[in-house]
Formats: sequence, C-alpha cells, structure tokens
Amino acid sequence: MFTSKERSNLRSMAQTIQPVTQIGKGGISENLITGLSEALEARELIKVSVLNNNDDDPKAIAIELERLLGAQIVAVTGKKIVLYRRSSKKDFKHIVF
Repeated sequence: MFTSKERSNLRSMAQTIQPVTQIGKGGISENLITGLSEALEARELIKVSVLNNNDDDPKAIAIELERLLGAQIVAVTGKKIVLYRRSSKKDFKHIVF
C-alpha cells in the first residue's frame, strides 16, 4: 500500500503520460494482460483507458487488473486507471518515492 504522499506523487507523474491501451467491449483478455505486464516492466507506471462501450465499472476492472498483474492501483478517475508495479530489471531507473 502507498502512503498518501506516495500516491499523490504517482498521480502527479501519471498526469503527463498517455494511456498505453484501451479496454473496450471485449474486456480483459490474455493478450491484454501480457501487453500490460510488459508495459509495467518497462515503465513501472501506466495509464489504461476504459472505453464507453465497455459496460463494466472501471473500479472493478482496476481491481481485476491489480489481481492479474500483481500491480497496485494508484488511481481510478472516471474511465482512466493508473497502475504501478516495480520493475524487476536490474539496470533500470526506478521511480523514487
């Protein structure tokens, strides 16, 4: 879990990044999980957009992604989900809190 200061820092970083993918009416697929896992490994902090044609609640989608990816939810604002997972790469500039 994040402290409020860490969450605030991550949220401010996420404001400037573009969503890496969109989740539409097809929902969460195996390919989507693979792509998001690779993006988290490469960036640590990602943003995902939920399209209007998806009937699921964005918070429920975020909880499912958190479980499947081993990530932490930073924020769910409207139809945008921000996720964080520390990269396991050795030669990587990690996000510092």
